[in-house]
Amino acid sequence: MARHTFIRNTPPFWVWLSIAAVVLLADQFTKILIISTYSLGEGFPVTHFFNIVRVHNEGAAFSFLATAGGWQRWFFTGLGVVATFFMVWMLKKHPGQKLFGLAIACILGGAIGNVIDRVLYGYVVDFLDFHYAGIHFPAFNVADCGISVGAALLILDEVLRVRRGN
Repeated sequence: MARHTFIRNTPPFWVWLSIAAVVLLADQFTKILIISTYSLGEGFPVTHFFNIVRVHNEGAAFSFLATAGGWQRWFFTGLGVVATFFMVWMLKKHPGQKLFGLAIACILGGAIGNVIDRVLYGYVVDFLDFHYAGIHFPAFNVADCGISVGAALLILDEVLRVRRGN
């Protein structure tokens, strides 16, 4: 009886992949809208602290290595592919850890979204631009949001795990 209850309360592997797919599809859909609507550098203000603007990031987070000469495209693509396989393996290995699974699924969808951009365009399409007093936070996209939310959930999962004494 206890095993049956455990199995019923454990989300199947495909649930995590479905969540990753939702993040991926939302990311790619919004990027297609931006690419089809705006030229590079073009956008519009939404509020006094937020703009939509088309930006191309050839590097990693915060444009790290953006001017490295082109090798970074394939390095970050390869890193994303390796990370994808590792995350899928982690989801299979820990199917019953709900918060952990949600975190990894969010990161997985975002990572694949940015890898697709690197393969198709040679850069990642960013468009969410927050700013204050003339200072702009580096532009980002839905994939980056998934990665950031997933990272925060991973930290929360670890804090909760340590508090439980596991």
